[in-house]
Amino acid sequence: MRELFRRYGSGLTLLAAALTAFWLLALVIFPYLGLFEQSFRPYLPVVDVGGPKDVYSFNNYMSVFHNPTEIDFLGGKITVPIHLWVFMITIIYSGLTTIVSLLLCYPIAYYMAKVISPKSLPTFLLLLVVPMWVSELLRAFAWFIILAYKGPLTITLQSLGIITDPVHWTWGLGGYSGVIIGLNYAYILFMLFPLYNAMTSLDTNQIEAAQDLGAHWWQTHWRVIVPHTKPGIASGCVTVFMLSVGSILVPTLVSSPSSRWFTEIIQQWMFESQDWNTGAAYAFLLLIVCVIFVTLMMRLFKVGLADIAK
Repeated sequence: MRELFRRYGSGLTLLAAALTAFWLLALVIFPYLGLFEQSFRPYLPVVDVGGPKDVYSFNNYMSVFHNPTEIDFLGGKITVPIHLWVFMITIIYSGLTTIVSLLLCYPIAYYMAKVISPKSLPTFLLLLVVPMWVSELLRAFAWFIILAYKGPLTITLQSLGIITDPVHWTWGLGGYSGVIIGLNYAYILFMLFPLYNAMTSLDTNQIEAAQDLGAHWWQTHWRVIVPHTKPGIASGCVTVFMLSVGSILVPTLVSSPSSRWFTEIIQQWMFESQDWNTGAAYAFLLLIVCVIFVTLMMRLFKVGLADIAK
């Protein structure tokens, strides 16, 4: 803080601090506190708000265990609350999206940081960033067209003789294959750039020393590069998971008829049923999962919040 006062003066520093405090309080903290308070109150007609029925309870949170239904699972059928099932599926496939994104981005980040020539790097970065200039809605809709039953992907593969009949590309993985593809495409840069930033800070001499000592390429990555890249891995995983689990555009557009995302249920509670109380409770269930995921990433990679935030 003293450095800010010295560099920018007291007036500009206090103005920046005041604007930051206003942003945090008015746009983050107070709205969250309001939703948190509503999540414990029942959904009532206006005339009953503030009356004897308007009491705090956990009923909104417990409603996730209501409405049991039969689900096809591993070749059989199980009875499980439908909202709880969607909640679990959302967490599982968000985690799978994060893993796929990490596996895709790690070699690309290594190529950018240690292989590609400095002259070619700006062009390579531009090719990666240009598709992201289009809005997320349009990118998701593009994948909806590509993965359609008789869309461009099917037509191309049929013309090459790879397949003979049209394929329901979004029906794989229980109807969530299209969602995973769309989420990876939408948020892949949030995994790539943290990995790239972490790898650029690694001294190339350490990689060359490991190779000179006879280490295989996988030993070099596992014992030298991956330990150094832990903050970038943790940051990328946290960001992609939280964006995936909270996404609504991509799951709505590229999912199959049999698949649902938990954010769609939250939207239905809030905007279709006008039950903001239950919707707020469901939203905070997702928030709790995200906090748990961040904590697990910090424990797994032995990094702090400061490392993740870099």
